[in-house]
Parts: sequence; structure tokens; C-alpha cells
Amino acid sequence: MKLLIVTVVDEFQKDVLRLFKQANIESFSGSDIEGYKNGTSSFMMNASWFPSQKSGADSSMFFSFTEDKKIDLFFELVKKFNENLETNNPMHAVVVPIERSI
Repeated sequence: MKLLIVTVVDEFQKDVLRLFKQANIESFSGSDIEGYKNGTSSFMMNASWFPSQKSGADSSMFFSFTEDKKIDLFFELVKKFNENLETNNPMHAVVVPIERSI
């Protein structure tokens, strides 16, 4: 079992859910996050006690404890998805091995 973590701009949230379904990943969790590029410089430049506008992009993070074969298929699907993008906001996925679990 491994931990799959996926981040994506909100525009592609439905696409992540579709890819999870195609890869037979049925159990997962998600959360709203803000994504930053060149995080330190843009984040620090816009930092204030009462910011007038957000500097990050509305994004989502999903994670699932799942099997290698499902992750392999998911990665293939993400690669195909990213190849057809017309934006500079690809879907990102990483895998973290699990040493112990209960």
C-alpha cells in the first residue's frame, strides 16, 4: 500500500475524480488549498494583515491509500491528461511509500 497525493487547480477537480474512477481508486479524501508558483516571492510580496486580494490559485488536493497497480494506471491517465492541456497548470501526482499502518 502507498499514499497517492494529487494536486490540481479547481478547474480540473472533476477531471481528477474521473481519473480516480477510471483507475478504480474508490476511497480518497480531498481538501481545498491555495496553490502558489514561486511561492516565497509572490507570497511575501502580498503578505499583509488585511490583504485586499488573494495571491494564490484556488486548488484542490486529494489523497488515497491504495495499491501499486491502481497507482500505475492513474499515473498513465494523468500523463495523457497533461499532454492535452492548453494551460500551464498540469495535474501533479506523487507517491509516498507507507512503512507502517493500522
